[in-house]
Amino acid sequence: MAGLYDLIIVGAGPAGITAGIYAARKKLRTLVVSKDVGGQTALSGAVENYTGYQYISGFELAQKFEEHVKEFELEFHEREEVTGIRKSDDTFSVLTYQGTYEGKTVIIASGAKPKELGIPGEKEFKNRGVTYCATCDAPLFAGKDVAVIGGANAAMDATLQLLSIARKIYMITINPELEGDQIMKEKVLQAKNVEVWMNTKTLEILGDNMVTAIRVMRLDEATLNVQGVFIEIGYTPNSDFIDIVEKNKLNEIKVNARCETNFPGIFAAGDVTDIPEKQIIIAAGEGAKAALSAFSYLSRKR
Repeated sequence: MAGLYDLIIVGAGPAGITAGIYAARKKLRTLVVSKDVGGQTALSGAVENYTGYQYISGFELAQKFEEHVKEFELEFHEREEVTGIRKSDDTFSVLTYQGTYEGKTVIIASGAKPKELGIPGEKEFKNRGVTYCATCDAPLFAGKDVAVIGGANAAMDATLQLLSIARKIYMITINPELEGDQIMKEKVLQAKNVEVWMNTKTLEILGDNMVTAIRVMRLDEATLNVQGVFIEIGYTPNSDFIDIVEKNKLNEIKVNARCETNFPGIFAAGDVTDIPEKQIIIAAGEGAKAALSAFSYLSRKR
């Protein structure tokens, strides 16, 4: 289907999916363009804080998002990456490797990607012991010793996923204490096969064909023999493809309470924005707000 869309949504994580549902209910002609469906949700382990579910895996929750949105009449382009957004007359051109789409409004809900440590050995051993996704790769390290780098929710989630899989887990954080969800923190600290190293900097990842150890610095330098390294130090917003909206120093898109950017007609929601607390439920709520704001904007223009 071609022609002019009322709304083009970039991204299909919790924010993009929810925006799509609300836009469809408002009978907006909507296109969703995304490299994947579910975003970081699909890579999460146990989700215990999403209203309505006492427990659900991230993968299952992402599936439910997809099933829900596909009940509505909207166009969905999966595995398609947006490379740019341009303003042309009264519409926006959304560019991908496959083509160009025209829309009256745009919602940026492209989420974020894992941050890298930027240390020696990280790139060399990527997919050879170095990973950024416990949900994807934890089963590969059954019975092995591993390190989880990071000290917040993402790192604790990875550690909890590895508890019944890895033999020993070194959780390494540069911070003086673990940060984030208190229940997750208690589970990590009580686990018998987890050793938490606070105030510790990771210096280098070592190996031959595969990872064999990491070099760290606490009070003194130490080498820990591990066969896997899970890097969980946060995320970088996927916002490089758009340069016509204002961003903060972290490259997050700046939005107001209505999910409006500084560029009329362009809205943003979820982890790509500067809203505090990157949570699935918050991203979903922001997606709903963005769609309703886009609808109000279009109504005023009409």
